[in-house]
Amino acid sequence: MVTTENTAETTTATATRVPAVRRSSGRLLLAGALAGPVFFASALAQALTREGFDITRHPISLLSTGDLGWVQITTFVLAGVGGLALAAGVRLTVTEGIGRRALPILVTIFGAGMIAAGLLPMDPENGFPAGTPDGPVAEMSWHGVAHSAAAAVSFTALAVAAIVLAVRCARRRAVPAAIGNGVAALVLLLPMSPDHMSIQIAVNGLVAFTWTTVLAVSLARSPRRSV
Repeated sequence: MVTTENTAETTTATATRVPAVRRSSGRLLLAGALAGPVFFASALAQALTREGFDITRHPISLLSTGDLGWVQITTFVLAGVGGLALAAGVRLTVTEGIGRRALPILVTIFGAGMIAAGLLPMDPENGFPAGTPDGPVAEMSWHGVAHSAAAAVSFTALAVAAIVLAVRCARRRAVPAAIGNGVAALVLLLPMSPDHMSIQIAVNGLVAFTWTTVLAVSLARSPRRSV
C-alpha cells in the first residue's frame, strides 16, 4: 500500500533530483556549445599565422602536422570532448519523442570521431608544413587513412543526427528548425569535390559546429520546447 508518507518522500526526492539534473545538463550543454567556437578560433588563428598554410590547398587537418601540430591535435580532442558532453546533455534533456535514443548516440559518434581524428593526424602534403614536397602524399600512412575514416564517420553521424532532428521538428511543426536541420544534413552529405576539397571541408566543419552550438544553446534555454 502506498502511504501518504511514501508519496511525500517520492515527491521530495523528485523535486530534489530535477534541479540537480538541470544543473548537470546545463554544464554539459555549455561545454557542447563552446566546442565549435573553440575549434574555429584555434583553427583560424593557426591558419593565419602558420607559415605556408593556404586554406585553398590545405585542409584544416593539415594543421595537425609539423612542430606546432600539437595545437590542432589538442583542438580536435577538446572539440571531441565537447561533442561527448553535448551528447550527454542531449540524453538528459531530450527524454521523449522521436530521436530521444538516436540523437545522443549519433552525437557521441561525432565526438568520438573528432577525438580519433585528432589523435590520428593526416600525412604532410602539398608543401605543408614548410619543407614538405609539393603534391599529394605518395602513399598514405595507416594513421592518415584512419584520420580520414574517423572524420568521415564523424561528419556522417552528425548529418544523420540533423536528419533525425529535422523529422522531430517537422513532427512538432517547427518548420524553420526542420528546414535548417535539413539544409545542414544536405551540406554535410554532399560528395567531396577534388578541386575544392579543402574549402568544402572547412565549410562542413563550420556547418557541423554551428549545428552543435545551436542545438546546445536551444536546449539550455528551453529544453522542453526547443527540439
